[in-house]
Order: sequence, then C-alpha cells, then structure tokens
Amino acid sequence: QVQLVESGGGTVQAGGSLRLSCAASGYRYSGNCMAWFRQLPGKEREAIAGIATTFGQTYYADSVKGRFTISQDSAKNTVYLQMNSLSPEDTAMYYCAARIASECLVIWPRVSRGDFRSWGQGTQVTVSS
Repeated sequence: QVQLVESGGGTVQAGGSLRLSCAASGYRYSGNCMAWFRQLPGKEREAIAGIATTFGQTYYADSVKGRFTISQDSAKNTVYLQMNSLSPEDTAMYYCAARIASECLVIWPRVSRGDFRSWGQGTQVTVSS
C-alpha cells in the first residue's frame, strides 16, 4: 500500500524559509516520479517541483524556480522541498505525489494533477506579510 506522509508545514514570515518532507513507503522508491503540488484557496492544484527518483533529475514550475529546491534521500525514501524567499502568495496547502513506475520527463512540463495517483494528506504553509 502506497503511503506518502508530508511534514514540515507551518507559518513563517515573508522572506523566510521552510523545508517540507515527504516520507514514502509501500512501493519500490526508485524508478518513479515524485512531485510537490500546491493548492491555493479557490485555485486548481498545481505542480511546482518534481524529481526523478532513479537519477535525481529535477523539474520546476516557473513560479518557484530559483526559490524552491526539490531533493531526495533515497536511503530514507524521502523527498524534500526547500522553500526560500517565501511570500504571502506562497500560502497554500502543499501535497506530495508519486507517479509510480514512470519518469518525470514524460509528463513535465505539461504535468497535471491527473498524472499522479498517489497522494499525501497535505501540509499547510502560511506566509505572513
């Protein structure tokens, strides 16, 4: 059974940083595409960063490029999202997702929510001005 558990959300002031974690279990970690999505109030869930778990290639949405960094610790089956220079516009629920037995390059950059079937419960990030 695939399980993704996010942690690390919280409230931070504008300009601050947070690191989210996503612990994966229940499937073979290598050979997949892992991604972070976020959903702003009243908006569609959007992909913001992805990582190919086999070799670590990374992918980013333009909205976070240069500020957010996705990384992994394969030994811990964990994906991270380091978020720097946060602004109130980054306030959202952040979700970890897994696309099992598929590479990120076949879906990025035209990635959508429907490309992923496994999801975590989400972690809230609030950035105050």
